[in-house]
Amino acid sequence: MENKSVSSMTEGSPVKLILMFTFPMLVGNLFQQLYNMVDSIVVGRFVGANALGAVGATGSVNFLFFSLCFGVSAGVGVVVSQFFGADRPEMVEKAIANGLYILALSSIVMSVLGVVLARPVLSLLNTPEVILDDAVIYMQVSCAGIIAVAAYNGVSAILRALGDSKTPLYFMVVSCFINIGLDLLFVLEFNWSVFGVAFATVIAQMVAGIGAFVYAYYKISFFRVKKENRKWKTDIAGRCFQLGLPIAVQNSMIAISCIFLQGVINGFGENLVAANTALGRIEQLVQQPYNSLGAAITTFTGQNVGAGKIDRVKKGYKVGFISVVILSLVMLIPGQLFGEQIVGIFVQDKEVIAIGAKGLAITSWFYFFLGMIYVARSVLNGAGDAVYAMINGVMEVVGRVGFAIPLTTIPAIGMWGVFFTTGLTWTVTGIVSMLRYKKGKWARKLMGK
Repeated sequence: MENKSVSSMTEGSPVKLILMFTFPMLVGNLFQQLYNMVDSIVVGRFVGANALGAVGATGSVNFLFFSLCFGVSAGVGVVVSQFFGADRPEMVEKAIANGLYILALSSIVMSVLGVVLARPVLSLLNTPEVILDDAVIYMQVSCAGIIAVAAYNGVSAILRALGDSKTPLYFMVVSCFINIGLDLLFVLEFNWSVFGVAFATVIAQMVAGIGAFVYAYYKISFFRVKKENRKWKTDIAGRCFQLGLPIAVQNSMIAISCIFLQGVINGFGENLVAANTALGRIEQLVQQPYNSLGAAITTFTGQNVGAGKIDRVKKGYKVGFISVVILSLVMLIPGQLFGEQIVGIFVQDKEVIAIGAKGLAITSWFYFFLGMIYVARSVLNGAGDAVYAMINGVMEVVGRVGFAIPLTTIPAIGMWGVFFTTGLTWTVTGIVSMLRYKKGKWARKLMGK
């Protein structure tokens, strides 16, 4: 039966709907994170700490070039969810078509820029010479595959907007195993080192993107866009871009702030670079429950905004708040007690492990504020509060730039100021995000329509 995967979140228990949506999202996101984790584990354990540092040194820069596609995907998802909640199927089709046009164009542009600017940007960041060449290779291959990332994230955002969080999971699981197999083949058998793990990731992401689109095309009628709905519609494309661009700018500003922090980290040498890379992979894993919860709340908010049910949106926020409290307490324990064992998964160097473990002990105290960034941001993005995305990005920049240099120049703190900078940035941004939600301008604007 067509569209059986599509579901409305405008009726029923908010707790049940959000948690049922969150779980498959969480599993999918955890598998997606295995891409980067496997890359790091393979190069860290089978090539060396410098190779691990090379992969990590590109993380924030890659995110900067990927951010436009991530933002546009999010914007398209919000527009689709609002039209779906308002029960306007022809507009859903138009939003899907125009959203995919924008994604294709933006991914090509950013791919070219990423490949061309890889070495100049990494050199500007004072990437240690010993890892620079490998870092350039990893970034160029990753950016060449932005179209693959855009394909998967775009289709997944649309499916989630229609209430289907399971289908993206299935294709992510398959592609994750492909990535693991190719990582081991390219590194252990072909000796392709950093190039191998980057190339494996691109192939696996392309499989996920193509698979998800083919499934959606045959199983969900909205994707078989009628001829009259395939035309370029400036108003719909503009709406997708209006909501997506601020999110893209927000992501870009976050990336820029992380790039600035990476520059500070690079100044302390390759051991801190490697330790921070391992910690970054751990934090990406930690963020997945929050990220999954946020995706559920964005869809829940978008559909209920489309249906004009503001009170249900507020109930969704409360579900998110309580969930973050519980999740943060659960994840604090391993961060405090098992840091060395966790960091040791990624690298064998004892000094790197010691640095990473202490860094994890510092940042894990700030997980609650990290979680609330996701919850508040998801409600506000789902409600179409484009201004907030800019505020979020500004706070990330202010936090990382404002804390990093002062803290790391204090002799008693030194390089540990890098980890305090991350935690304090989450704290400031989380508080501002919650205040933005509590102010209620987003709700008043919607009720005034």
